Amino acid sequence: MKEYILSLEKEFSLIANGFKEEEKRALVDYKSNDNAYNKELAFLAYRSNVYQVRMFSVFLFGYLSLDEEILRFMRDEVSKDDNWRVQEVLAKAFDEFCKQTGYEKSLPIIDEWLQNSDPNVRRAVTEGLRIWTSRPYFKDNPSEAVRRIAALKEDSSEYVRKSVGNSLRDISKKFPELIKEELDCWDVKSKEILQVYKLASKFIK
Repeated sequence: MKEYILSLEKEFSLIANGFKEEEKRALVDYKSNDNAYNKELAFLAYRSNVYQVRMFSVFLFGYLSLDEEILRFMRDEVSKDDNWRVQEVLAKAFDEFCKQTGYEKSLPIIDEWLQNSDPNVRRAVTEGLRIWTSRPYFKDNPSEAVRRIAALKEDSSEYVRKSVGNSLRDISKKFPELIKEELDCWDVKSKEILQVYKLASKFIK
């Protein structure tokens, strides 16, 4: 297994942009091996100094995320990774968890992560579920998506606020009235809320 990770480090360190190769390899490994092997591989790969190998690992975590230990590790440890690309993959891995669990059944975990003290955990949800209203459950209940995202409009993290604004803007293309109704209630005197408002209202006439 260690030799395999060394070969991944050699191969993936040459990839400067994107995540497709890491995602593809993680899926191949996930389908080719049993969960016990994949879990050990994912944890070992996550200890790599090569961020691309950690990205691979987090994709693998996403496929294995019905395992509570892995979901907890994603929330408590992966969220602390200092590489922004790994955080992008955390968002994708969280969406994979919701997809496997079912979006409606995932609501308690979605809400728990949205209230987490770590901004990377909150953002993994707001970013991972974009476009929220193209996901099952939220497609039929768009106001449930808007309510959850808009609750973070004054978030302490600019990183999160940007994701919140962009997520609401996404939804406004299909549900302009819903977003207009939400934005009309906002007090834009706060610079944090104003930042989100500007992003969210881009397509609102």
